[in-house]
Amino acid sequence: MFDILHYITGIASDRPATPAHQPRANTDVRTRSHTVSTGPNSATELPCHEWLHESVRPGPGELVFLATSDLSAHTRGRAVRAESLKSSTSVGWVPANLGIGPSGHITDDIPFDSSGDLRLLPDFDSAVRTTLIPGQPPLTIVFSDQVNTDGTPWHGDARSFLRQAIAQLAEEFGIQVNAAFEHEFTDLGNTAPTQPFSLQAHRALEPIGSEAMAALAEMGAQPENWLPEYAPNQFELTVSPAPALTAADRAVLVRDTVAAVFAGHDREVTFSPVPIAGDGGSGVHVHFGLNDLDDETLVFDAERPGRISAKAAKFAAGIVKYAPSLTAIFAPLVVSYQRLRPHNWSTAASFLGLQNREALLRIVPTNEIGGADPRPQLHFEFRGGDIGANPYLLLGILLKAGMEGLRQDLEPAEVVVGDPDSSVSAEGQLPTSLREAIERLESDDVVREWFHPELLATYLAVKRAEIAEFGDLEPSQQCAAYRKFY
Repeated sequence: MFDILHYITGIASDRPATPAHQPRANTDVRTRSHTVSTGPNSATELPCHEWLHESVRPGPGELVFLATSDLSAHTRGRAVRAESLKSSTSVGWVPANLGIGPSGHITDDIPFDSSGDLRLLPDFDSAVRTTLIPGQPPLTIVFSDQVNTDGTPWHGDARSFLRQAIAQLAEEFGIQVNAAFEHEFTDLGNTAPTQPFSLQAHRALEPIGSEAMAALAEMGAQPENWLPEYAPNQFELTVSPAPALTAADRAVLVRDTVAAVFAGHDREVTFSPVPIAGDGGSGVHVHFGLNDLDDETLVFDAERPGRISAKAAKFAAGIVKYAPSLTAIFAPLVVSYQRLRPHNWSTAASFLGLQNREALLRIVPTNEIGGADPRPQLHFEFRGGDIGANPYLLLGILLKAGMEGLRQDLEPAEVVVGDPDSSVSAEGQLPTSLREAIERLESDDVVREWFHPELLATYLAVKRAEIAEFGDLEPSQQCAAYRKFY
């Protein structure tokens, strides 16, 4: 569920000027200014207390975690002491780390071995600080790009993949995207029955909900809703929209913060797409709108089907066209395909639906109570993703696919109303297994060109290893395995 009123107020904003962040410009389309130190007298050697905003500045003896999200959507990185943090700081990293699969092991048959070096280069504009995780000391987290040792972007870095897509969309089409990730997850520590969407279920999990929301607010992630969901012991957390790169950073914060708060109460949580075989699934839905570079909406046209403009409908057509080839990216786990089934309040086919929760791409209704303006509210919801999808790759492929819709001047996506079974072609059906999804990805020449060959080869190797390990297990065994990983 997504708060439309907050979509209005948040659509044109970057991280808010809350106590956790000083005001700054939209930094999604920018040239990195952080450089590797050239010597002890370099201006880049200033200690953090001289340039890092006080709201995110680490205290004496505290650690600063330089974070990256891998192909399996796990947050990895290294920490440095506050006293050693300089504006030139970077830490070492290893190319082969790209091949770590969900179970935590480096996959065989990747293009990397024990040789080679990278750096994690912090993007200090992304810095956040948390003091509210139960049982944990204060921690500053800085999202970082994996770069070559000369500071140039590394072709295997998912955050740089999204950054490049953002820049390309702005430069080629004059469009910027504001987005928000909506997470569903399951409390594994409660065995007592509760009612869906109920106050009873809300109270049963307190104070975890309150503490998670407070921690995210402290970090400037702008949490909106915490709610009990439909499936047994399932919950959902939404945040306000932000520019694309910040939105993906927030997705990482949400999943790690929720997990940390649960752990602080000795309680287990899982974001797995299907934690219990036969029960409801948990997704990661991406809400996004299209604006011009002056932050005016490009989506709304009252005279067209679904009130979606021709340009936005062409963007949507690109996503609808290429989604079957991208399923291995947005639904990347063996267990994902227990969720992507028809008539499961999920999605099994690629189509644009009007307020339809079976649609892969959904036109979200607007809130016009009290005469509220629908124009800045109207946006899309991509419903196919789950926790196994790296948030930077997930949002990046949506931008890339949308750009193909514009570049190829595709016919505007048809707005499907009601049951889609009779209107979606066979080509629009999503793969029904990870093995099939990989085959679709490999066979699509257009999509393959979006990825550096080593990035794609590593991704495919990780997924093949996953299939070999979990593909032949019974559904209940698959669910049990992925509950531990996510």
